[in-house]
Amino acid sequence: MTTVFLAWTSDPPDDLIGPWQEARPIAPGLVLLESSETLSVVYHALKAALPGRADLLVTPVEHTPKSRGMAPGTTEWLRARTHALTTSGHR
Repeated sequence: MTTVFLAWTSDPPDDLIGPWQEARPIAPGLVLLESSETLSVVYHALKAALPGRADLLVTPVEHTPKSRGMAPGTTEWLRARTHALTTSGHR
């Protein structure tokens, strides 16, 4: 089973090689990662790839988020890997 993670960093790494099947930059400083590893493993691998003491936030993404202005294909990529959150019949 894989998990989608959303990561933000103040200074993105030059290389996104890590314990993930796919890394997808979606906006400046934002990247989606698909991994079968835990949050801790993903966080520490990304932290080690960052230059200096760049700020970092990593969180799992269970539900397809609402977004606008992300890289082309982001919504479709997320829909294929996350669950739709339905409230009042809206997607």
